[in-house]
Amino acid sequence: MPEFCDVALPVPLDMAFTYRIPGDAAPVVGARVLVPFRQKRMTGIVVELHDRKSSVETKNIISVLDSIPVLDNQLLRLGRWIADYYLAPIGEVYRTMLPLSAEFKRAIGYRITEEGHMALHLAGMSGSSARSRRTPEEQAAEFRVLDYLAARALEIEPNPADNRAMSATGVPDFSPVLGEAVTSAAEGATNGQNTAADVVLTSGNDAAFVAETSGLVREQTLRSTTHVTRAILNGIVRKKWIAREDLSGAQDASRTIRIAILKSAEGKLNQNQCQLIETIAASGGRMAVEMLQALDVPRSTLRTLTRRGIIDIVEEPAEFRVSRSKPRPSPFEFDFNPAQQSALSRLRAAVEARKFSGMLLHGVTGSGKTAVYLAGMRSILDAGRSAILLVPEIGLTPAVAADLHQIFGDEVAILHSALSDRERAEQWHRIRRGEARMVVGTRSAVFAPVSDLALIIVDEEHDASYKQEETPRYHARDVAVMRAKMANAAVVLGSATPSLESYFNARKNKYALIELPDRVEQRPLPEVEIVDMRLEFQETGHEQVISRKLGAAIQERLDRKEQVMVLLNRRGYSPVVLCRSCGKKLECANCAIALTHHKREHKMVCHYCGYTARVPKACVHCGSEYVYFLGTGSEKLEDLLHGMFPQARIARLDRDTVRGHEDFERTLNALNEGELDLVVGTQMIAKGHDIHGVTLVGVVGADVALGLPDFRAAERTFQLLTQVAGRAGRGQSPGKVILQTYFQDHYAVQYAARHDFVGFYEKELRFRSWMHYPPYSALANVLIRSDELDQALRWSGLLGKWFDATRHEGVRVLGPAAAPILRLKRDYRYHFVLKSPSREKLNVTLRSMLAYATQQKIPRMQVIVDVDALWLM
Repeated sequence: MPEFCDVALPVPLDMAFTYRIPGDAAPVVGARVLVPFRQKRMTGIVVELHDRKSSVETKNIISVLDSIPVLDNQLLRLGRWIADYYLAPIGEVYRTMLPLSAEFKRAIGYRITEEGHMALHLAGMSGSSARSRRTPEEQAAEFRVLDYLAARALEIEPNPADNRAMSATGVPDFSPVLGEAVTSAAEGATNGQNTAADVVLTSGNDAAFVAETSGLVREQTLRSTTHVTRAILNGIVRKKWIAREDLSGAQDASRTIRIAILKSAEGKLNQNQCQLIETIAASGGRMAVEMLQALDVPRSTLRTLTRRGIIDIVEEPAEFRVSRSKPRPSPFEFDFNPAQQSALSRLRAAVEARKFSGMLLHGVTGSGKTAVYLAGMRSILDAGRSAILLVPEIGLTPAVAADLHQIFGDEVAILHSALSDRERAEQWHRIRRGEARMVVGTRSAVFAPVSDLALIIVDEEHDASYKQEETPRYHARDVAVMRAKMANAAVVLGSATPSLESYFNARKNKYALIELPDRVEQRPLPEVEIVDMRLEFQETGHEQVISRKLGAAIQERLDRKEQVMVLLNRRGYSPVVLCRSCGKKLECANCAIALTHHKREHKMVCHYCGYTARVPKACVHCGSEYVYFLGTGSEKLEDLLHGMFPQARIARLDRDTVRGHEDFERTLNALNEGELDLVVGTQMIAKGHDIHGVTLVGVVGADVALGLPDFRAAERTFQLLTQVAGRAGRGQSPGKVILQTYFQDHYAVQYAARHDFVGFYEKELRFRSWMHYPPYSALANVLIRSDELDQALRWSGLLGKWFDATRHEGVRVLGPAAAPILRLKRDYRYHFVLKSPSREKLNVTLRSMLAYATQQKIPRMQVIVDVDALWLM
C-alpha cells in the first residue's frame, strides 16, 4: 500500500494536499476521506496514491469514508477539465459534483481547560478574574459557560454556595439566569443520564458518541443552555479558558419516517386516547406520527399509549415521490410527423454508433421536441444503457419527471437543488447502484454517476440558468458536451431559440443541425400583435399597465372559459421608492441597488442579497413625507388584474410565491385541471410549460431588458418573447400573443413577433462580429471585489498596470472599470473583460494574471474569473 495520498479539498486553492496513510487505512482513488485541515476536519477526494515524501511534515488521514470510488475515472477526468477550463480549484469542483453533504455532520465541541478551571476558582475566591473592560453582563455570560463546562467535565452539580461567593466578591450572581437548564444538565451528568443530543459525533463510518466524561459539549447545546452568543464563546477561547474542537464526521443520511402501529385497544382510555386510536384504526392500523401530531390532542397522549404497549412506534424508510404533477398523455399515443421521425432516426443512429456525436435540435415551440427526447430515451433503456435529461428550471423538472415516470417507472431518478440534502444523496446512490438509469434534473444532474452513458439531452439549451454563478462557474451545456465526448455518447441540445453560439457551431458543422419547423398536428403558431405603449399614453392621457387591447382580449378569453397567461419579468409590487423632494432612491444597505416594495409582506427587499427594511413613511435622506412608489412588479400586476376581473380565478408564479417545488407543482396542476383562469408571473411561466387551455399570452414590459448594459440584451429579449409566446395555442384552439412595448421598432421585438429566429440570428450576428463578441471570440469577465473601496481600486489598478505592461498576443483587455452594479453584497466591484479568438491564449493569460495576483498578495477569493461569462453586471 502506498504511504501517501493526495487529497482535493473544497478550499479556494488550486492544489491538492498530501496526507500520510495510517497502517489500518486503505483509501482508493476517487473515494472520500476525512482529514485534518488547519483547525478543522474536512472531507476530500483522493486523487492520487504515491510514495513521494513531502518536504513538510504530513498529517495522517483520520478515516476512509468509502471503500469504492464515489467518482469514477471518467468523472475525475471531467472534474479536472472543469478545473482547468474554468480556472476553478479542483476540490471545489469535486464538491459540486457530489451531492453528499448530508453524509457529513459538521459539529463543534467545547471543553473547559486548566486555565478555565483556575479562572473559575479564582473568581469564586476573590473575584480577581473579573475584567474591567468587560460589562457585568459579559462577565456573567463567561462564567455561565465555565460553570456549565466544569460541571460536565467533573460530572458534579454546580455548588450554589460558589455562586453566592462570586456574587459577594463583585462577579454578578448568574444562578437565576442559568435556571433549571444547567441544574438539570448537571444532575443528569451526576446520575449518568446524559442524552445523545448533548454530545457531539466523532468522525468515522461508525459515528460514535463522545464519552460523557470527556466534557465536550456541542456548540448548539452550550449556547442554548447558557444563553450566550458565538462572540462570547470566541472571546473565552481567546483567553484560553475553554478549547474549541472540530469533531465533524460521517453520519447516516438515510431518510426514515416514524410510523405508529396499533397493537390493541384494551384498558381504560380517555377521550384523547380514543380519538388517536380511532384515527389510526381508520387508516388500516398504521399511520405516520407526523400526521398524528396534526390532530388536536396533546403530544403526551401518544407517548402514554406507547408506554402502555397499545401503540408501537417504528421507523421505516421514507418514500420518495418523483413528482406530484399529473402525467400528460403519453407522447407515444400520437403519430410522429415526418420531421419528428427523421429527428428520432438520427438520434438513434448516433447512439447506436457508440461514438461522440453532437446535435442541435431546433424546433419551434410546440413542435414535439419532448416526444423525440422520450422516444430516444426509451430505446436507450431497452438497450440496457443510461441517459441524462437536463432542464433549466426546477419548476420544469416535476412535469418532465412525471412524464418519464409514466413511461419508465422506477428507472427514473431526479436531481435538483429544491430536494433536501438527504433526498439528493438518496437519489444519487440509486443512480450509482444502477437502480435508476434515466436521470432528469437541473444543471448539477450533468454529474449523475450513471453507468454506460449513451445520451445527454440539454432541453432549452439557451437558458442562462445552466451557467453557475458561483465557483466553479461552469456551464452545464458545455460540460454535457465534454462528458459525452469522454463517454463516446451522443449529446442533443434542444431549443426553439438556440443560443447564438450553439447555432453558429451548427452552421459550422460542429453539431448536426436537426430542424422541426412546424407544430405537431399541424397546429398554427400563435398570432402576435404589438401594442405601442407610447400611442396608448397619447390616446388615454395617462400611464397604463394593461393596455385597452390586452384588457379586452383577456375579458374575451374569460367569457369563452379559456385560460390566459400574463408575463411581467419583475418581482414585487413597486421596483423603486423615490423621494419627490430630494430625488433620492431608497437603496439596499449592502448593494448599489434600489429596494423593491413587497406590499403583502409589508417590507422593502433587495433581490440580490436579501436585505430587508421597513416600508418608509418618510424619506430616509431628507425626512420628506412625499415618498413615491414607482413602477410595477408582478405583485402589483396581480392586484390590478383582480380589480379588472373580479370573477376570475387568478394565481401568481414568481420567486415570492414559489418557495419550493411543491408550490410550483400545485399551481401548474391547478392550471392544467382548469381550476385557474389567469396566471401572472415572471419568466418562470415562459419556459417549457405545455398547458393546452391557454389561448392568450400578454407580455407587459416586453422591452425591460433592452436597457441593460449587456451585449446579450437583445438576444435575451428575443428568447423570452418567443418562449412566452409559445405557451399560447398548444391545444385545439388557436393562440394569440399581445406584446406591450415602448420600442416596437427594435429588431428583437419585430423578429419575435414574426417567429423568425434565423432573421434575428443573422442580424444579431453582424453586430457581434463588428464588436468581436461571442461566438466570434471567447470571453472572460475578471471581477475584483473587496468590502473596502480603496482596496478594490488598488487591486484593480495593480492588475490593470500588469495587463498594460505585459504582452498578451491575441487577447484584448477592456478595463479596469466599475462594474455596472458597483456594490453588491457589501463588496465594491471592478472588472476587466477579456476577449480572444483563441481559448488557449485566453486561458494562458488568465492563469498568468492569477499568478501575478497571488504574487501581489491579492486573496484568491477576491479575484473572480468567469470564463464564458453570461452576466456582466
